[in-house]
Amino acid sequence: MQDQAAVHTDIGMSDVPKIFDRTLLKQRLRRAAQREPATFLLERTADDLAERLATIRRPFPAVLDFGTPGPDAAAAMMQHEGTERVASLGVTEDDATDLENPGLAPETYDCIVSLLALQFINDLPGVLAQLRRALKPDGLLIAAMIGGNSLHELRSVLIDAESETTGGVSPRVVPFVDVRSLGQLLQRAGLALPVVDSEPVTVRYDSALDLMVDLRDMGATNILSDRSRAPLRRATLLRAVELYQDRFADPDGRVRATFEIVWLSGWAPHDSQQKPLKPGSAKVSLASVLTQKDYSKDSE
Repeated sequence: MQDQAAVHTDIGMSDVPKIFDRTLLKQRLRRAAQREPATFLLERTADDLAERLATIRRPFPAVLDFGTPGPDAAAAMMQHEGTERVASLGVTEDDATDLENPGLAPETYDCIVSLLALQFINDLPGVLAQLRRALKPDGLLIAAMIGGNSLHELRSVLIDAESETTGGVSPRVVPFVDVRSLGQLLQRAGLALPVVDSEPVTVRYDSALDLMVDLRDMGATNILSDRSRAPLRRATLLRAVELYQDRFADPDGRVRATFEIVWLSGWAPHDSQQKPLKPGSAKVSLASVLTQKDYSKDSE
């Protein structure tokens, strides 16, 4: 399946394809909030956010929570010493802000944080550029999003089950951005000192049906613009559950589902930041280093 980030690499903002139906996404999130939502991934990323912020010894008085579905990001930011206020966009049910065109004022925030929202942005490069402009000089963007290896188990069994039962395949699991592309996107947006890392999170379920229920309760079911409008056939669903059990069950019978959490961060440029050395400014030549005695441990 095509990498979401790669779609945008060489096209203008006006030509960005609408991969995701964001109106449907809002409806799904609203419906999930009316039930008992599945928030374990949000809670986990909020805890990770607090840990990452604890290593940064500086205050962020003015913070923007960009699109996090729920209060977890704002709560984590308020625990950070020096945070005075957290504004939110696209978080509450009555907030009609278009996250792809948020109209943010330039140089407004000391920090912008987003948890599990950016993966559903059609124009990710454009939005990252808007967030960069909204940061004050030396302001921090830090975000967690769902990565490209997520739900690979479910994707594979749905493809095979639908092919077997209908003779064709329609997109059922959304494409997530490839972690290798994000560093380039951060630089393209004008962010300095970009850092991208990822962590696989394995969640176990009694069956694939329980996984699908959790996805519904996250508001994360199929929102692809070119999705099939026909409901999944019962025969296809049952075959997918059977294939999932055969391929991804542990010895105790429970099945595994992978969620890849990708963290990205970058800073609005500032003169105080570290900069790479200019070519030719090194004090020691590479040749002299290569001729030094080898102090590596002897092989046994």
